[in-house]
Amino acid sequence: MDLSDLRIFSAVVREGGITRAAERLHRVQSNVTTRIRQLEDDLGVALFLREGRKLHISPAGRTLLDYADRLLALSDEAVAAVQNRQPGGVFRLGSMESTAAVRLPAPLTEFSERYPGVVLEMRTGNPGQLAAALSAGEIEGAFVAETVPLDGFDSIIAFREEPVIVTAANQPAVGNGGHVPDTILVFEQGCPHRKQLEAWYESRGEAPQRTLELGSYHAMMGCALAGMGAALLPRSVLATFPESRRLRVHELPKSNRTLRTMFIWPKGAGTPNVLALAEILERGGMHAGVAA
Repeated sequence: MDLSDLRIFSAVVREGGITRAAERLHRVQSNVTTRIRQLEDDLGVALFLREGRKLHISPAGRTLLDYADRLLALSDEAVAAVQNRQPGGVFRLGSMESTAAVRLPAPLTEFSERYPGVVLEMRTGNPGQLAAALSAGEIEGAFVAETVPLDGFDSIIAFREEPVIVTAANQPAVGNGGHVPDTILVFEQGCPHRKQLEAWYESRGEAPQRTLELGSYHAMMGCALAGMGAALLPRSVLATFPESRRLRVHELPKSNRTLRTMFIWPKGAGTPNVLALAEILERGGMHAGVAA
Protein backbone atom coordinates (compact mmCIF):
# COMPACT_ATOMS: atom_id res chain seq x y z
CA MET A 1 0.00 0.00 0.00
CA ASP A 2 1.53 3.31 -1.08
CA LEU A 3 0.35 6.91 -1.08
CA SER A 4 -0.62 6.87 -4.76
CA ASP A 5 -2.99 3.95 -4.07
CA LEU A 6 -4.52 5.86 -1.17
CA ARG A 7 -4.89 8.99 -3.30
CA ILE A 8 -6.73 7.00 -5.99
CA PHE A 9 -8.93 5.32 -3.36
CA SER A 10 -9.78 8.67 -1.74
CA ALA A 11 -10.60 10.21 -5.13
CA VAL A 12 -13.00 7.37 -6.00
CA VAL A 13 -14.82 7.90 -2.70
CA ARG A 14 -14.91 11.69 -2.91
CA GLU A 15 -15.93 11.80 -6.58
CA GLY A 16 -18.53 9.09 -6.19
CA GLY A 17 -17.19 6.64 -8.76
CA ILE A 18 -14.41 5.47 -11.07
CA THR A 19 -15.25 7.72 -14.03
CA ARG A 20 -15.14 11.06 -12.23
CA ALA A 21 -12.13 9.98 -10.16
CA ALA A 22 -10.24 9.11 -13.34
CA GLU A 23 -11.06 12.53 -14.81
CA ARG A 24 -9.89 14.30 -11.67
CA LEU A 25 -6.68 12.29 -11.51
CA HIS A 26 -6.08 12.49 -15.27
CA ARG A 27 -5.92 8.71 -15.55
CA VAL A 28 -7.72 6.20 -17.72
CA GLN A 29 -10.62 4.41 -16.05
CA SER A 30 -9.06 0.99 -16.44
CA ASN A 31 -5.98 2.10 -14.53
CA VAL A 32 -8.07 3.40 -11.63
CA THR A 33 -10.10 0.18 -11.55
CA THR A 34 -6.94 -1.94 -11.55
CA ARG A 35 -5.31 0.05 -8.77
CA ILE A 36 -8.42 -0.22 -6.58
CA ARG A 37 -8.57 -4.00 -7.08
CA GLN A 38 -4.84 -4.31 -6.34
CA LEU A 39 -5.31 -2.34 -3.13
CA GLU A 40 -8.18 -4.60 -2.10
CA ASP A 41 -6.03 -7.67 -2.86
CA ASP A 42 -3.13 -6.26 -0.81
CA LEU A 43 -5.38 -5.57 2.17
CA GLY A 44 -7.47 -8.72 1.82
CA VAL A 45 -10.76 -6.83 2.19
CA ALA A 46 -13.40 -5.33 -0.09
CA LEU A 47 -13.24 -1.55 0.04
CA PHE A 48 -16.38 -1.13 -2.05
CA LEU A 49 -19.67 -2.97 -2.38
CA ARG A 50 -20.46 -3.39 -6.06
CA GLU A 51 -23.98 -3.13 -7.47
CA GLY A 52 -23.63 -3.58 -11.18
CA ARG A 53 -21.54 -0.58 -12.25
CA LYS A 54 -22.24 1.32 -9.03
CA LEU A 55 -19.79 1.40 -6.11
CA HIS A 56 -20.71 1.90 -2.46
CA ILE A 57 -18.00 2.21 0.14
CA SER A 58 -17.83 -0.75 2.52
CA PRO A 59 -17.34 -0.58 6.33
CA ALA A 60 -13.67 -1.51 5.81
CA GLY A 61 -13.42 1.25 3.20
CA ARG A 62 -14.78 3.84 5.63
CA THR A 63 -12.15 2.81 8.17
CA LEU A 64 -9.39 3.09 5.59
CA LEU A 65 -10.67 6.47 4.35
CA ASP A 66 -10.04 8.09 7.73
CA TYR A 67 -6.43 6.86 7.77
CA ALA A 68 -5.95 7.69 4.09
CA ASP A 69 -7.04 11.31 4.60
CA ARG A 70 -4.65 11.75 7.50
CA LEU A 71 -1.72 10.10 5.72
CA LEU A 72 -2.25 12.11 2.55
CA ALA A 73 -2.57 15.36 4.49
CA LEU A 74 0.62 14.58 6.40
CA SER A 75 2.39 13.76 3.15
CA ASP A 76 1.27 17.05 1.60
CA GLU A 77 2.46 18.95 4.68
CA ALA A 78 5.85 17.23 4.51
CA VAL A 79 6.29 18.08 0.83
CA ALA A 80 5.28 21.70 1.45
CA ALA A 81 7.63 21.94 4.42
CA VAL A 82 10.74 20.84 2.52
CA GLN A 83 9.98 22.31 -0.90
CA ASN A 84 8.33 25.67 -0.43
CA ARG A 85 7.57 27.89 2.54
CA GLN A 86 5.59 30.38 0.48
CA PRO A 87 1.77 30.40 0.63
CA GLY A 88 0.16 28.71 -2.34
CA GLY A 89 -2.31 26.13 -3.59
CA VAL A 90 -5.73 25.60 -2.03
CA PHE A 91 -6.14 26.98 1.49
CA ARG A 92 -8.95 25.12 3.26
CA LEU A 93 -10.27 26.94 6.30
CA GLY A 94 -12.99 26.23 8.83
CA SER A 95 -14.93 28.77 10.86
CA MET A 96 -17.93 29.31 13.06
CA GLU A 97 -20.70 31.01 11.08
CA SER A 98 -20.64 34.33 12.97
CA THR A 99 -16.87 34.64 12.57
CA ALA A 100 -17.03 33.85 8.85
CA ALA A 101 -19.78 36.41 8.28
CA VAL A 102 -18.52 39.31 10.38
CA ARG A 103 -14.85 38.98 11.26
CA LEU A 104 -13.13 37.20 8.39
CA PRO A 105 -13.87 39.39 5.35
CA ALA A 106 -11.18 41.95 6.31
CA PRO A 107 -8.24 39.61 7.06
CA LEU A 108 -9.10 37.24 4.20
CA THR A 109 -9.30 40.15 1.78
CA GLU A 110 -5.83 41.25 2.88
CA PHE A 111 -4.58 37.66 2.55
CA SER A 112 -5.97 37.38 -0.99
CA GLU A 113 -4.42 40.68 -2.01
CA ARG A 114 -1.01 39.63 -0.67
CA TYR A 115 -1.18 36.07 -2.03
CA PRO A 116 -3.36 36.13 -5.18
CA GLY A 117 -2.22 32.65 -6.21
CA VAL A 118 -3.85 31.01 -3.19
CA VAL A 119 -7.36 29.60 -3.64
CA LEU A 120 -9.41 30.05 -0.46
CA GLU A 121 -12.05 27.52 0.54
CA MET A 122 -14.30 27.82 3.60
CA ARG A 123 -16.50 25.45 5.58
CA THR A 124 -18.57 26.38 8.61
CA GLY A 125 -19.50 24.34 11.64
CA ASN A 126 -19.44 24.28 15.42
CA PRO A 127 -16.09 24.16 17.23
CA GLY A 128 -16.19 20.40 17.82
CA GLN A 129 -16.87 19.68 14.16
CA LEU A 130 -14.09 22.03 13.05
CA ALA A 131 -11.54 20.56 15.47
CA ALA A 132 -12.37 17.07 14.20
CA ALA A 133 -12.01 18.20 10.57
CA LEU A 134 -8.66 19.76 11.42
CA SER A 135 -7.43 16.58 13.10
CA ALA A 136 -8.55 14.56 10.07
CA GLY A 137 -6.57 16.77 7.70
CA GLU A 138 -9.67 18.04 5.91
CA ILE A 139 -8.79 21.67 6.64
CA GLU A 140 -5.53 23.50 7.46
CA GLY A 141 -6.77 25.96 10.07
CA ALA A 142 -9.96 26.80 11.94
CA PHE A 143 -11.57 29.65 13.85
CA VAL A 144 -13.19 28.23 16.99
CA ALA A 145 -14.45 29.45 20.36
CA GLU A 146 -11.96 29.13 23.18
CA THR A 147 -14.20 26.50 24.78
CA VAL A 148 -12.87 23.80 22.42
CA PRO A 149 -10.02 21.71 23.92
CA LEU A 150 -6.76 23.00 22.45
CA ASP A 151 -4.61 19.93 23.13
CA GLY A 152 -2.81 18.99 19.94
CA PHE A 153 -3.21 22.43 18.37
CA ASP A 154 -1.16 25.59 18.09
CA SER A 155 -3.27 28.73 18.42
CA ILE A 156 -3.47 32.49 18.59
CA ILE A 157 -6.26 34.76 19.79
CA ALA A 158 -7.95 35.96 16.61
CA PHE A 159 -10.86 38.01 17.97
CA ARG A 160 -12.60 38.95 21.19
CA GLU A 161 -16.38 38.95 21.04
CA GLU A 162 -19.07 40.25 23.37
CA PRO A 163 -21.96 37.78 23.59
CA VAL A 164 -25.35 39.38 24.23
CA ILE A 165 -28.91 38.12 24.61
CA VAL A 166 -31.45 39.56 22.16
CA THR A 167 -35.23 39.60 22.32
CA ALA A 168 -38.03 41.63 20.78
CA ALA A 169 -37.93 45.30 21.77
CA ASN A 170 -41.22 45.03 23.67
CA GLN A 171 -39.91 42.26 25.94
CA PRO A 172 -38.88 43.10 29.52
CA ALA A 173 -35.21 43.13 30.45
CA VAL A 174 -34.05 39.61 31.14
CA GLY A 175 -33.13 38.95 34.73
CA ASN A 176 -35.25 41.77 36.14
CA GLY A 177 -37.92 40.57 38.51
CA GLY A 178 -36.96 36.97 37.79
CA HIS A 179 -37.98 37.21 34.12
CA VAL A 180 -36.45 34.72 31.71
CA PRO A 181 -37.76 33.98 28.20
CA ASP A 182 -39.60 30.68 27.87
CA THR A 183 -38.05 29.83 24.49
CA ILE A 184 -34.43 29.93 23.35
CA LEU A 185 -33.36 30.26 19.71
CA VAL A 186 -30.13 28.37 19.09
CA PHE A 187 -27.94 26.40 16.73
CA GLU A 188 -27.53 22.63 17.02
CA GLN A 189 -25.68 21.05 19.95
CA GLY A 190 -22.01 21.99 20.04
CA CYS A 191 -22.48 25.72 19.41
CA PRO A 192 -20.57 27.71 22.07
CA HIS A 193 -23.25 30.41 22.20
CA ARG A 194 -25.94 27.80 22.84
CA LYS A 195 -23.83 26.39 25.66
CA GLN A 196 -23.40 29.86 27.16
CA LEU A 197 -27.12 30.61 26.96
CA GLU A 198 -28.01 27.29 28.56
CA ALA A 199 -25.41 27.95 31.28
CA TRP A 200 -27.00 31.37 31.90
CA TYR A 201 -30.36 29.72 32.50
CA GLU A 202 -28.77 27.11 34.74
CA SER A 203 -26.98 29.78 36.79
CA ARG A 204 -30.41 31.26 37.57
CA GLY A 205 -31.88 27.89 38.49
CA GLU A 206 -34.07 27.98 35.40
CA ALA A 207 -34.51 25.97 32.22
CA PRO A 208 -36.11 27.05 28.94
CA GLN A 209 -39.49 25.49 28.26
CA ARG A 210 -38.82 25.24 24.53
CA THR A 211 -35.69 25.09 22.35
CA LEU A 212 -35.90 26.04 18.68
CA GLU A 213 -32.88 25.03 16.58
CA LEU A 214 -32.25 27.33 13.63
CA GLY A 215 -29.68 27.44 10.84
CA SER A 216 -28.39 31.02 10.92
CA TYR A 217 -28.01 34.04 13.17
CA HIS A 218 -30.28 36.06 10.87
CA ALA A 219 -33.02 33.45 11.39
CA MET A 220 -32.51 33.71 15.16
CA MET A 221 -32.72 37.51 15.10
CA GLY A 222 -35.80 37.38 12.90
CA CYS A 223 -37.53 34.97 15.27
CA ALA A 224 -36.48 37.04 18.28
CA LEU A 225 -37.89 40.14 16.56
CA ALA A 226 -41.19 38.29 16.13
CA GLY A 227 -41.32 37.62 19.88
CA MET A 228 -40.65 33.90 19.55
CA GLY A 229 -37.86 33.76 22.13
CA ALA A 230 -34.35 34.82 23.07
CA ALA A 231 -31.03 34.22 21.32
CA LEU A 232 -27.44 34.66 22.43
CA LEU A 233 -25.01 35.84 19.77
CA PRO A 234 -21.94 38.07 19.30
CA ARG A 235 -22.81 41.78 19.46
CA SER A 236 -20.86 42.23 16.20
CA VAL A 237 -23.48 40.16 14.34
CA LEU A 238 -26.19 42.75 15.07
CA ALA A 239 -24.65 45.15 12.55
CA THR A 240 -25.45 42.67 9.75
CA PHE A 241 -29.21 42.60 10.56
CA PRO A 242 -31.25 45.43 8.96
CA GLU A 243 -33.89 45.36 11.71
CA SER A 244 -31.45 45.25 14.62
CA ARG A 245 -32.78 48.56 16.01
CA ARG A 246 -36.06 46.76 16.74
CA LEU A 247 -34.32 44.22 18.94
CA ARG A 248 -33.68 44.62 22.65
CA VAL A 249 -30.08 43.84 23.62
CA HIS A 250 -29.43 42.45 27.09
CA GLU A 251 -25.86 42.39 28.41
CA LEU A 252 -24.53 39.44 30.33
CA PRO A 253 -22.84 39.75 33.74
CA LYS A 254 -19.39 41.31 33.40
CA SER A 255 -17.65 38.01 34.18
CA ASN A 256 -19.32 36.41 31.12
CA ARG A 257 -19.02 39.36 28.75
CA THR A 258 -16.04 38.21 26.68
CA LEU A 259 -15.64 35.12 24.52
CA ARG A 260 -12.40 34.69 22.58
CA THR A 261 -12.22 33.23 19.09
CA MET A 262 -9.04 31.26 18.50
CA PHE A 263 -7.30 30.52 15.20
CA ILE A 264 -5.95 26.97 15.55
CA TRP A 265 -3.91 24.50 13.49
CA PRO A 266 -2.18 21.13 14.16
CA LYS A 267 0.63 21.51 16.70
CA GLY A 268 4.00 22.01 15.05
CA ALA A 269 2.50 21.61 11.58
CA GLY A 270 1.53 25.09 10.49
CA THR A 271 1.50 25.33 6.70
CA PRO A 272 2.80 28.45 4.91
CA ASN A 273 -0.82 29.45 4.31
CA VAL A 274 -1.71 29.13 7.98
CA LEU A 275 1.36 30.99 9.21
CA ALA A 276 0.81 33.79 6.70
CA LEU A 277 -2.78 34.27 7.86
CA ALA A 278 -1.73 34.11 11.51
CA GLU A 279 0.79 36.87 10.83
CA ILE A 280 -1.91 39.04 9.25
CA LEU A 281 -4.21 38.49 12.23
CA GLU A 282 -1.53 39.38 14.74
CA ARG A 283 0.05 42.26 12.84
CA GLY A 284 -3.28 43.78 11.84
CA GLY A 285 -4.62 43.98 15.36
CA MET A 286 -7.64 41.90 14.47
CA HIS A 287 -8.25 41.12 18.18
CA ALA A 288 -10.72 44.00 18.40
CA GLY A 289 -14.37 43.40 19.20
CA VAL A 290 -14.96 44.14 22.86
CA ALA A 291 -13.16 46.01 25.55
CA ALA A 292 -11.22 43.90 28.01
